[in-house]
Amino acid sequence: MLSYRHAFHAGNHADILKHAALSLILTNLNQKDKAYYYLDTHAGAGLYRLDSDWALKTQEAATGIQMLWPQRTRLPLLKPYFDCIQRLNSQIGDKDLPLNYPGSPWIAQTLVRSTDHLVLIELHPDDEKILKSNLGKQYKNTKIVVQDGFQELIARVPPPLKRGVVLIDPPYELKQDYQLVTDTLAQAYKRWATGIYAVWYPILATQRDHSATMLRKIKQGTYTNLLKVELKVQGAQSEFGMHGSGMLIVNAPWQLDTQLNTILPILTEVLAQDDKASWTVEWLKEPS
Repeated sequence: MLSYRHAFHAGNHADILKHAALSLILTNLNQKDKAYYYLDTHAGAGLYRLDSDWALKTQEAATGIQMLWPQRTRLPLLKPYFDCIQRLNSQIGDKDLPLNYPGSPWIAQTLVRSTDHLVLIELHPDDEKILKSNLGKQYKNTKIVVQDGFQELIARVPPPLKRGVVLIDPPYELKQDYQLVTDTLAQAYKRWATGIYAVWYPILATQRDHSATMLRKIKQGTYTNLLKVELKVQGAQSEFGMHGSGMLIVNAPWQLDTQLNTILPILTEVLAQDDKASWTVEWLKEPS
């Protein structure tokens, strides 16, 4: 399906969790000189205006990045992430709120080095065109592909570089997406067991949420390192809405759990929408 457009949700609490974790992972990889591989299975448009008609219709950024922005000095570990946003909003003053928000492709291209390789996959033809325009001058090692992200991931691993990270970020419009994530991750890991895989998932109203089932199935796999991170900005909803999201990270870099344990309490405090907001950093399979 091609109905989902991320512009409605750009800069919300789920984006913050996803992009905070991604920036920490990429910063960790940058600590070594060796080049690495980055693959984004559902790249989207790469850059979003928070004052667009789409964004204003949901106003999710107002309870997301625009709420967090004034508190950014409390989170020095996320400086690379905030620097990406500042770079897109260079004209704003200290008390102004950002109106441009980067998607994961823009964050990745900003944080990686010119020697690293990026593959950005997007199935939606309109978003693919916008993505090319938004990224501007690209590194010679950046490739944008119009294709199904799940199929393309399997086709492209193992990559020519030994190190790397894959961001798996489907819209979960269909219940089948949860099984597709489970199956695709298993196939990719079988081909490239040393890669880092960061899987984002929504935490939805009780009757519509399938994330727990997906996590249970993945835990039964052959993975030796599984880190679960969740941020819930309010208590469980009975019928509609996304009250939280999570990241399941395969082969989490060293000390990522410690870093997340440092930032999640502050993110939860700032982004909480009721007194039932909570966070979790939990090893489903702890590395030996």
